Amino acid sequence: MPHTAPGTAVSRNPYRRLFTHPGTRAFTIGNLIARLPIGMFSLSAVIMIAGSRGSYALAGAVTATGLVATAVAAPWVARLIDRHGQARIAVPATAFALLGGLALLLCVHYDAPDWTLFAAYATTATTPNIGGLSRARWAHLFRSDPDALHTANSFEQAADELCFMLGPVLAAFLCTRLFPEAGTLIGGILLLTGMLVFTAQHATEPPPSRDLPAQAPFRSPGMPPLLLGLLATGAVFGSMEVVTIAFADAQGHKALAGPVLSLQAAGSCVAGLLYGTLRPAGPPERRYLWCLAVMAALMSGPLLAARITDSLAALAPALLLAGMATAPTMVTAMSLVQRRTPRGRLNEGMTLAVTALLGGVACGSATGGWAAEHLSPTAGFTVPAAMAGLALLIAAGRRWAAGISTAARSLR
Repeated sequence: MPHTAPGTAVSRNPYRRLFTHPGTRAFTIGNLIARLPIGMFSLSAVIMIAGSRGSYALAGAVTATGLVATAVAAPWVARLIDRHGQARIAVPATAFALLGGLALLLCVHYDAPDWTLFAAYATTATTPNIGGLSRARWAHLFRSDPDALHTANSFEQAADELCFMLGPVLAAFLCTRLFPEAGTLIGGILLLTGMLVFTAQHATEPPPSRDLPAQAPFRSPGMPPLLLGLLATGAVFGSMEVVTIAFADAQGHKALAGPVLSLQAAGSCVAGLLYGTLRPAGPPERRYLWCLAVMAALMSGPLLAARITDSLAALAPALLLAGMATAPTMVTAMSLVQRRTPRGRLNEGMTLAVTALLGGVACGSATGGWAAEHLSPTAGFTVPAAMAGLALLIAAGRRWAAGISTAARSLR
């Protein structure tokens, strides 16, 4: 577990308090149903396309195109949600995205030209960021209760980890045991069902803001370095996944890559729930710096385990331990995003944070893949360790610059 500031105390059953608020249980159920498919779609598309066209390169390029399209479209969808409300925008945006998924399925099934796969998958970019929508609701409900909001953010991070553990497993099972298109089809049904349940809870929905604040969230004080830090953190996740798969394949145990990677998510999930029971003291900027320092230290564990032992059995506990720094770091980062985002543009601010993470995942995957292929799978573990160190340097640099600025003002 990361360092906890002095004065932090454990509360009794803080999660129970979250769900005593009317409507929170219902929107959480919808949120979890809709969030599970997010971890299914990419793997389902890869299995479906590679199985039909015999090319993992094509499958990877199609899913990468969808990721880039999402990075462009997601903030605009979130801005519309801030202006018109979650229910009015999220449901039609989800329906449009599902039409894109259905088009992809039909293009693959009927052997349409390759370019149609890119066009179809790019239209799925309008899928609303359900995690961001849920965090926006918690921030609206507990805007004057930082302890409860901290617990809610911890719960959301644990839910992210759980869904990203279960989603790929469910997708692989459906695509291999039923038919290749099953993961995409059933994932779409779950997404729409969950989104309908989620948006039906109007009592907990943040009110729309017709007159949005003039300042965009990414221009808010302190947001640019925070988004850069999230970009580097996403690169940690993306590179670790690719490098671990390459390392397991080099050891002759590629089938074990998924279970080994799930240990990292499991460690993060448990740490997130435990972190939510604490009442952190002191400014969140300082906690964020401590969390990043611990994450940077623990991300060197997989590198040392791979280099010293060259064993998948030694790598597994190192990944579990490294994962335990992830959730506290993300919880604190999301708390800072909520603080620094103008109140009327909260959905947009949360979506920008997730977009930065996704961009980092894409960059990390490409960099980690290059390192594993051109250097060695073991050397590839330097990428997530270096990216964690970069995230720490960005945050430390921001704190140092803020300290210099404060000192300069005091001398005037």
